[in-house]
Amino acid sequence: IALGHHRFEWLYVTGFVEPATGRTVWNVSNAICKEMFEAILRDFAVNDGAGENKRIALQLDNAGWHKSTGLNWHHIKPVYLSPYSPDFNPIERLWQHLKGGAMAGYLTNNGEALTDKLLASLQDVLNEPKLIRSVCSLPSFNRN
Repeated sequence: IALGHHRFEWLYVTGFVEPATGRTVWNVSNAICKEMFEAILRDFAVNDGAGENKRIALQLDNAGWHKSTGLNWHHIKPVYLSPYSPDFNPIERLWQHLKGGAMAGYLTNNGEALTDKLLASLQDVLNEPKLIRSVCSLPSFNRN
């Protein structure tokens, strides 16, 4: 048996964005797998009022945990992007904005400092729905 040594601590940010309104929901965890993703979906569905009378369509990429067999979607309808098409996923544009803005050039060897910076950056974005609409919206996402 070979014991592995992880060089890095991982932090996973799962985000939900509604481009038309700029509303976002974040979940930060130290792991991602089918069970964690299902818990995140459940939390999102409960907090957003998903149920028999309110269905949510959720656009996703093709990450393995997004397509896990037997996943409980909690009244959320998954809509998968074509492979290799991140430009059509609104949340990907928001990640790029964060990486190119608030997180750009931020270097630290301290995981706690990085986590604090990330959480502060996410909180700042939450307070800017107009910015989120601008970054995440494409004409094809907001047909009225």
